[in-house]
Amino acid sequence: MKDQIIINLNDPGKLERLYRTNKTKFRNEFNALSQDLKEGTLANFWNERLNYQSDEIKWGEGKDLLFIIIASLCAGLIAKIPAFTGLEEDFFYPRNIGFIIFPMLTAYFAWKNNISIRKIFIIIGTLLTGVIFINSLPNVPESDTLILACVHLPVLLWGVLGFAFVSPNYKHLEKRLGFLKYNGDLLVISALICIAGGILTGITIGLFSLLGISIEEFYFEYIVIFALPAVPILGTYLTQTNPHLVGKVSPVIARIFSPLVLVMLVIYLVAMVYSGKDPYNDREFLLLFNALLIGVMAIIFFSLAGSSETQKSKPEIFILILLSIVTILVNGIALSAILFRISEWGITPNRIAVLGANLLILINLILVTAKLLQATSNNSNPAGAENVIARYLPIYIIWAIIVTFGFPLIFGI
Repeated sequence: MKDQIIINLNDPGKLERLYRTNKTKFRNEFNALSQDLKEGTLANFWNERLNYQSDEIKWGEGKDLLFIIIASLCAGLIAKIPAFTGLEEDFFYPRNIGFIIFPMLTAYFAWKNNISIRKIFIIIGTLLTGVIFINSLPNVPESDTLILACVHLPVLLWGVLGFAFVSPNYKHLEKRLGFLKYNGDLLVISALICIAGGILTGITIGLFSLLGISIEEFYFEYIVIFALPAVPILGTYLTQTNPHLVGKVSPVIARIFSPLVLVMLVIYLVAMVYSGKDPYNDREFLLLFNALLIGVMAIIFFSLAGSSETQKSKPEIFILILLSIVTILVNGIALSAILFRISEWGITPNRIAVLGANLLILINLILVTAKLLQATSNNSNPAGAENVIARYLPIYIIWAIIVTFGFPLIFGI
């Protein structure tokens, strides 16, 4: 694309077509060429267009705000279904927690991306299949397959959200990476909103208590239960209308935490040896070990998801390589522990589910590490590692479908 930009530098129409084919790559290539380009009206225009940033907060149009308000109210009403219908909370929330948030976010991106009717029917059909299936399973709280289905169903709903996010170009790898970046940005801004909401809650309850009025029960049952589902919806709206709000915060957080997590992981592995704790005979420790693995893997993925927009330095890539290698080691320990438990105590749905997830994560990490090593040897940006992540995402969704729908049918409840 760099050569095409130089050749068509004085052709506004062809430059626009190049920009529309791959906006991120065009921006990176143009900025790399900007110092060598001669001063000119068209070059200056594109420089301003690609790099202009506004400090103003955009609140969008009235119809956008109306959609957010309606979606937030719908999410709150779904969360209040047990209070309206008399359903037991222990039955409703484990099965339907994902349906409180994900359908509203999916509807938002389906609307903003103006996706086709066929894809809308695919989304609606998937959501209806999920809600009918999970709620039709027998109420056996101690059932492993029921718990697994409830845990993996939100992953499937997250995949449906991703499908709406990347549409109509769902095969476009950069759109998939953009979806990961959106998740990182959403976590950051949702945390900020929750902190602000927590402060407001404390002040409100404290002020009313000074008047001798106890509003805690009413506040949490009718205000908080509507406000919490609204947080990711509002956060999504803010990140999409004002990408500059947290667009630079998430990469900074990833850069800060990557070396810290690497140090923590090494110290943790050493401490594990001396503590006598091991995931081979301690089931709860193995579960925490896998949770740690997923968290570290998420940091690696979020760090790479934004690397197409900013050139990573060699030390940053080197830290990601070390972090990936240590994570592979952690994954290997967890994997061997699962195989040990299967050989000692036999096959169970839990062990098969964890074994499958760990195998998928291990393969993904090995591929990502190989691409990072290749980028280091070639002195290039780790685009190959990003593409591996983007291509691999659907595999996690497929595994979630297998566990959610297949395990209850194979192993029973």
